[in-house]
Amino acid sequence: EIICSEGDVVYLFSDGFTDQVGGKDRKKYKSQRFREFLLTIHEKSSEVQKILLDHEIEAWKGSYEQIDDILVMGIRISGLGEG
Repeated sequence: EIICSEGDVVYLFSDGFTDQVGGKDRKKYKSQRFREFLLTIHEKSSEVQKILLDHEIEAWKGSYEQIDDILVMGIRISGLGEG
């Protein structure tokens, strides 16, 4: 059970984004960096978030090949009412 408030955003994702190698030192993107990135985009529309996520992973991996499938799903909580 998860307690949510209106306006909260819940993200479900595979490890494909966080495991992607890239950057100047060919390291993994990592979970902490991903959480921090999501915090910078969570208030934007879903369309803008998709563009920013695409840009972020492409910029990170650079010329390295994508090593895994990437799934990111965001759910914005709205319309919570009494009862």
